[in-house]
Amino acid sequence: MNSTNQPHEAGKHNFQHTMSLYEENFIPMEDVPILLTDLPTKSAIIGRIGIMFLACGTGAWRIREAMNRVARNLDVICSVSLGIRSLEYTCYQGNESLTRILSIPNVGVNTNRLADLERLVDRFKADYLNENAKEIHHQLDAIQAKKGLHSTLVSCLASGVACGAFIFLLGGGIIELFCTFIGAFIGQFFRKKMLDKQLTLTAWIILSVFTACLFYGISFYALAYFLPIKMSHQAGYIGAMLFIVPGFPFITSCLDLAKLYMRSGIERLVYSILILAIATLSAWVAALVLNLQPQPFVPQDLSPLLLFVLRIIASFCGVYGFSILFNSPHKMAATAGLIGAVSNTLRLELIDVFNFPIATAALVAAIVAGLCATFFNKEEHYPRIALTVPSIVIMVPGFYIYTAVYYMSDYQIGQGATWATKALLILLCLPLGLTIARMITDKEFRYCT
Repeated sequence: MNSTNQPHEAGKHNFQHTMSLYEENFIPMEDVPILLTDLPTKSAIIGRIGIMFLACGTGAWRIREAMNRVARNLDVICSVSLGIRSLEYTCYQGNESLTRILSIPNVGVNTNRLADLERLVDRFKADYLNENAKEIHHQLDAIQAKKGLHSTLVSCLASGVACGAFIFLLGGGIIELFCTFIGAFIGQFFRKKMLDKQLTLTAWIILSVFTACLFYGISFYALAYFLPIKMSHQAGYIGAMLFIVPGFPFITSCLDLAKLYMRSGIERLVYSILILAIATLSAWVAALVLNLQPQPFVPQDLSPLLLFVLRIIASFCGVYGFSILFNSPHKMAATAGLIGAVSNTLRLELIDVFNFPIATAALVAAIVAGLCATFFNKEEHYPRIALTVPSIVIMVPGFYIYTAVYYMSDYQIGQGATWATKALLILLCLPLGLTIARMITDKEFRYCT
């Protein structure tokens, strides 16, 4: 038996329609525990949990683990193949088998919903085996119907704070920070409105990046008109677009590849590259229109101690802001912020004080972030990926990637290749560090099971 179903994203489609579909096709009328129902009913539960995990943006290994845990509790064997927007799975029980294909309409990240789903899976054996299928679907409906935790204003503020912190950590000063905040705030506003209208990926990236760079330029030239500031402060416009950085799909793609989930890993990696390519080319066009150029930042002229303290604060604020953009609750975002404050400050100090190569420092910092996330995961039961990804997104070399594209677009191939090589080494080391930390602390991830 084959069937195709397209679950929705919260707030975008009518979730009662999904419930009606399950009631009409997969839920028996009699009130019996899920463990005693037939294979189609059990497989509907397994598949729905899987597709909801997929809609949260988590990796293939976590989705497969969740589906298998529920399947084992239901005395079912489950085999699943995952992509970035779809999953195909087959359930076996005795001599009976059933295959379904499910898909989601768009790609997104929702760490709050991910935490709810992980709690449901953890409690499934204890709390749900004696429940009927309809009640379990109602529980899933309640999770799926949850709206975003943060308003548009909070989301835009988080974008401005995160990108402002990002540009300070790259070496920018108060001028760059202020203009970046304005650009990222307005860029995120346009992005959110376009996502609400379900614009296609290419359209909302181009428009939101161009808008962010435009308002950075407007803010900068307005300040330059009234204040005697150096033109080199214009370099911070790159920071205004960094809310576009596809941290979640990139990190999960590398983790999937490390576990040999090639289909999911390659699809997520291509998706990440597509976002970066569209964003950097859009920013390049905006730079040409506004006559902006990536230049070395004006020296910050801060004492080592003050710089160290400000790096801790900026790292926390940057990671906290990115976590809010991923729909994390404030406490979860603060926890990720603490991890980022430790790991990212360590990375920068290793480079400046101990002369570590930038890629090696990124590797060490990612390992530390992964180990810290394991500790907080055990203490607070947050999804591990909801802590690790925001904490290292601030280390993703978006500045290097854009600078490489800018120089290559200007046919300065040598400089472009240098920046691209730096970016590539860091991009390889960040997920490698998380993978090493995961293998150290998670026996199930360490082995092929």
